[in-house]
Amino acid sequence: MAARGLRFLVLILSVASICDAATFNPISDSHRSAALELFTPTDGSLKSLEETFEALRTFEVLGIDKKSKIKGYTCRTVVDTLWSPSSALKDLFQALRVNGVLKCELNDEVFAGIASRLKDNVKDANSLLDLHYSIGSLKLIKSQTAEVDVHLEDADGIFRAIKALSQSDGRWRFSSNNPESSTYAAGIALETLAGVVALASHDIDQSLMDTLKQDILKLFDGIERYDDGSCYFDEKLVDAQGNWGPVSASSSIVRGLTSFATSTPESLNLPGDRILCLAKFFLGIGVPGNFKDLYHQIDALASLENNRISIPLILSLPSSVLSVTRKDQLKVRVNTVLGSAVPPLSVKLMQIFTSGSKDASIIDQELKFDPETKLHVLDALPENVDVGKYIFTFEILLHDPEHKKIYATGGRTKVPVYVTGVVNIDQAEIAILDSDLGNVETKKRLDLTGENTIALSANHLQKLRLTFQLTTPFGRAFKPHQAFLRLRHENGVEHIFLVRSSGKNFEITLDFLGLVEKFFYLSGRYDIQLTVGDSVMENSFLQPLGYLDLDLPDAPEKAARPPPQPVDSSSKYGPRAEITHIFRSPDKRPPTELSFAFLGLVLLPLGGFLIGLLLLRVNLRNFPSSTLPAFFAISFHIGIAAVLSLYVVFWLKLDLFTTLKALGILGISLIFTGHRTLSYLASTSAKLKSA
Repeated sequence: MAARGLRFLVLILSVASICDAATFNPISDSHRSAALELFTPTDGSLKSLEETFEALRTFEVLGIDKKSKIKGYTCRTVVDTLWSPSSALKDLFQALRVNGVLKCELNDEVFAGIASRLKDNVKDANSLLDLHYSIGSLKLIKSQTAEVDVHLEDADGIFRAIKALSQSDGRWRFSSNNPESSTYAAGIALETLAGVVALASHDIDQSLMDTLKQDILKLFDGIERYDDGSCYFDEKLVDAQGNWGPVSASSSIVRGLTSFATSTPESLNLPGDRILCLAKFFLGIGVPGNFKDLYHQIDALASLENNRISIPLILSLPSSVLSVTRKDQLKVRVNTVLGSAVPPLSVKLMQIFTSGSKDASIIDQELKFDPETKLHVLDALPENVDVGKYIFTFEILLHDPEHKKIYATGGRTKVPVYVTGVVNIDQAEIAILDSDLGNVETKKRLDLTGENTIALSANHLQKLRLTFQLTTPFGRAFKPHQAFLRLRHENGVEHIFLVRSSGKNFEITLDFLGLVEKFFYLSGRYDIQLTVGDSVMENSFLQPLGYLDLDLPDAPEKAARPPPQPVDSSSKYGPRAEITHIFRSPDKRPPTELSFAFLGLVLLPLGGFLIGLLLLRVNLRNFPSSTLPAFFAISFHIGIAAVLSLYVVFWLKLDLFTTLKALGILGISLIFTGHRTLSYLASTSAKLKSA
């Protein structure tokens, strides 16, 4: 029926995605942990000033204090970069960004020299990036010192030069020589134009500002949308500049847009839902796996957290899984994208959709606000909410009408909610039926919440029937995601059958006469197992029911044979049984007294030898008396004694190879000392004879 060898477990199913609803949560500790892992300094610094700023900006937004650990080395690099007349524009820009965070010790002379150079570069710049680095650096100098003049005299001309690179769809080109337009470049252009407005010595021509606002609206016309309410800017340009994805492109637009809105008191007339859907996109990507995307995500959210266009408010649920058995309360939290507090507001539960259905229940009930937990709480779920998957529709209502101009709520917010509970299992029976009339020959009741050890027997002319009922805690019919009956033969062949339902009743009947070929004519014992599971069913189970002794006819000559069963890897590669060796019992030892007596007899010749030396009055007059020859003679005799001792130790415990190694070392020493000793004696004897 299903793939052979499949092992069915009760699956507490992963939360299935619902197209038109999703849960968006503000920045959490997971982002802080990812930042600490991805931005890891090596020897007190990061790879480049650009990466250093991205790390510092990310840490600053997330509230992580890492400045002291990288300030020393990084500030030296910043000072060297700013003092060097050969530093590239990009390096100057990144050094000034880092200095804006670390506050390195720099005097106004450095800033004045850089500002003069940057103003000249603005006049000669022929690409968007050169203008971006030059104007961005001047803006950074303005924020770091008030003693240096960074104003742009021909601000209108610079504005027109940047605007000339714009396209009809709101995107920008990187240079006049490059016909390809880029969404990422549009964000850089907006940020650069914001710098021009901030550095201008006079007001920018209003017609230029109006034209730019139209370009911004055109840019948002090409925004991409997801069904969950999030939106993003895509990037299709792939060239020498790099390959920017939706995260970096969208972050660039947000950074440029908020910078431009801050630099001008005029309204951009952008709907708040456009800003909210961008915030949902950055929150919906979770925790990025690389430091670039993490920086773009955090920087964009920080820009959205406090901007002049519209501050997005995020509605989230601490838990989207509620249990009717435990009588869980529905709790809703409203925060900004970084989790900050929000102005006074109310949250209403407006509608409840059943998953997969367009029909909705109208609720229109306001949740109670708990000032201690800052949560909006619904004490009890509506009566029509039973075990299942739902989409709850909420609406945020701001108390102060003026706040509607500042905050974006996005109208109604849809959130997936999973209501779980303990499902009632009743009237479970298993029976053996007569194939002809369907009469019950054997019937046994089952306890599907406990243990079952039934024993049944049947032949190919009979049927097996299994029935049970499933109802929710409120008595309604419940249809689980899984309901399977499995029969497993004693040789490993198994068969899985789907248990179908009709309302509350579940029933499956197996006619063995029609299944003999599927069963490969295998008679014998079949273990019976029932699987019922669902993601909202708290008491999902995989229940062994017992076994069935099935008698089938002999297989015809051309009948299909059972497939070979996979070899259990644990039995093939697992540990083998321990091998116990039986050694020969040691021989019986002689009495201790006899052993000592034998030792005495062995040592007796040695004692006789020593006594003989004394009686014979051995002549030691030829033993060297000089220091060096005496040393060699003594070493030679000690070596002889060491060899004899080695033989004794070998007899007691050493093996042959260890003994040979030691003997080789001692032998070399004996040859050397013995040769020197004998040479001395020979020379002494020769001198005596010649005398």
